[in-house]
Amino acid sequence: MRKIIVGVFLLTTMQLVKAQNKGIINNADSEHVAFKSINIGDCQWTDGFWADKFKVAEERMIPYMRSLLTGDTGHALNNFKIAAGLKEGEHKGMRWHDGDFYKFMEAAMYVYAQNKDPKLLAELDEYISIIGKAQEADGYLQTQIQLNENVDRYDNRKYHEMYNSGHLLTSACIHNRITGQTNFLDVAIKHANLLVSLFMTDDERYGRFGFNQTQIMGLVELYRTTKEKKYLDLAEKFINNRGAYEVKETPETKGYPIGDMVQERTPIRKADEAVGHAVLALYYYAGAADVAAETGEQELIDALDRLWMNVALKKMYVTGAVGQTHYGASTNRDKIEEGFIDGYMMPNLTAYNETCANVCNSMFSYRMLGLKGESKYADIMELVLYNSALSGINLDGDRYYYANPLRVLHGSRDYKKMNTEFPTRQEYLDCFCCPPNLVRTIAKVSGWAYSLSDNGVAVNLYGGNTLNTKLLDGSSIQLKQETAYPWDGDVKITIQKSKRKPFDILLRIPEWAEGSKILVNDQDAGVSVKAGTFATINRKWKKGDVIRLDMPMDINFVEGHSRIEEVRNQVAVKRGPVVYCVESADLPKEASVIDVYIKGDAKKLTAEYRSDFLGGVSAITGEVLLRKTQDGESMYHKVNSPSWEAYKTTFVPYYAWSNRNGGKESEMTVFLPVIWE
Repeated sequence: MRKIIVGVFLLTTMQLVKAQNKGIINNADSEHVAFKSINIGDCQWTDGFWADKFKVAEERMIPYMRSLLTGDTGHALNNFKIAAGLKEGEHKGMRWHDGDFYKFMEAAMYVYAQNKDPKLLAELDEYISIIGKAQEADGYLQTQIQLNENVDRYDNRKYHEMYNSGHLLTSACIHNRITGQTNFLDVAIKHANLLVSLFMTDDERYGRFGFNQTQIMGLVELYRTTKEKKYLDLAEKFINNRGAYEVKETPETKGYPIGDMVQERTPIRKADEAVGHAVLALYYYAGAADVAAETGEQELIDALDRLWMNVALKKMYVTGAVGQTHYGASTNRDKIEEGFIDGYMMPNLTAYNETCANVCNSMFSYRMLGLKGESKYADIMELVLYNSALSGINLDGDRYYYANPLRVLHGSRDYKKMNTEFPTRQEYLDCFCCPPNLVRTIAKVSGWAYSLSDNGVAVNLYGGNTLNTKLLDGSSIQLKQETAYPWDGDVKITIQKSKRKPFDILLRIPEWAEGSKILVNDQDAGVSVKAGTFATINRKWKKGDVIRLDMPMDINFVEGHSRIEEVRNQVAVKRGPVVYCVESADLPKEASVIDVYIKGDAKKLTAEYRSDFLGGVSAITGEVLLRKTQDGESMYHKVNSPSWEAYKTTFVPYYAWSNRNGGKESEMTVFLPVIWE
């Protein structure tokens, strides 16, 4: 009898745990993680900042992107139709355009997970049907190759076949978790089996091929979905191949930079510096973190920690942005594009900071949060989300930036010579990787808001929401979060349902939030509240219990490391997680943002929430000093004692700049020279 009872208990427990296998990252059965994902849809925004952003994504971002990618502008769906024999024509768009469409589909899936709109599901099924018809009998699916008679399969890695494959696999897994359907998953499995048959080899011909590494994340998620270990093995193979071969040009690499550009000079387990193309690097590191979550390999985890620290402490902007330059060289003097250069080399005016790279920085940090359970990773997720990610799209959700510099000046750059840098947000980007990457992030960020710990739940991100999920022991928990964050530091969390036994609620105390306080039912919680950590409250909770977290929202000046020459004797203005900037719209007509100096006393600045300004923001006002720049034809000139003019101006959130000029160019700067009082 006892054996039967134990058997029933184990079966019930397994079933309950299985119910948690629908996360954005399905690490329900991953033994080597500190935090596990909640199911997609378990957290829903109710009001405030992220509820507003999700609504824009649902009502504007997704429909507008659909009009681009399913029509003749983006042409992505047309490519699949042509490959499927449903339409006449030729391939248009970048070689990675299939992946852009998969990301758009993924964004739509996250919206469907919230609104359950049957029309949206039918739309996705139609896309999947077309994609399935485009797929070849052996599983191959790459429209840029299928519609190009002059190129063979896996002939040259510059065609980004692996990038497209990774987004296909990920999107299909997410679709399966949200809908329960297998129509898209079947396409992905068929394609992945082809990859296994070709790339599970030590042949150098294939060993250096998988450089644009989204396929690693996709394969791990496919393993988590199907439990077929061959997909995990191939993901690990792609990691082990980087740095295992001599760096030289071969027929398969011709036409695209080699070496550090694609992280192939140093094996990842020996690496201590983030190098090369920032998007490729961070997708790679995120995929490696997924593999480590399954294998528990400490050497790999230690390497990822070193790389994360290198990015966060030496190569990341105050906005969470990464990828300092469009063109440059690595510390090993390899040619790189759109990527990392030397530590502390942080230009403002020419900062590249591709939107995709910034989003990838948050993706990597989210995976490290799962592995380690440390709040510093969520701090970076949040920093990116409120600043360098959202700056990639306008407030209406239909205009895009590819690059996100920290300073923009009239006439300083010849944008006609640039293919991805623009003075204003664009209706469409020929290189369309960033918009769907950002929109899918906005649509899914509720899935990042909470994680499951061993005996409780961790609050990673703050915003008005409801959580209805199960803890790892299968018990139900319902929370309601009320807050005006990030404009206000007061967060109220009400327990609406929970088990009777004691469990943990972990509250992230951001590294900037020194002096935060936690109350439970209006009494001091009696726990350690330290900035840069999770505060853990363990108790017997009951329905109606209220947690209050009070974070001081002071206006602070932020200065860079002394080795960052570009911001020496300058400061940025930051309040809570939001970085601010000065925009020419808030200056006299004749003034430039480089004429603006700031007095060294942040206490003289004031913040006020304005619901009718830039979609509803806390604007910061205060006095600055204007100095007329005396530039002439000479590069250098003698200067007399400067004269200053006091001027009261408004600082706006960096993400919201360039939204008021009706499509005209605007100047902007994050860092300002400071005059200490």
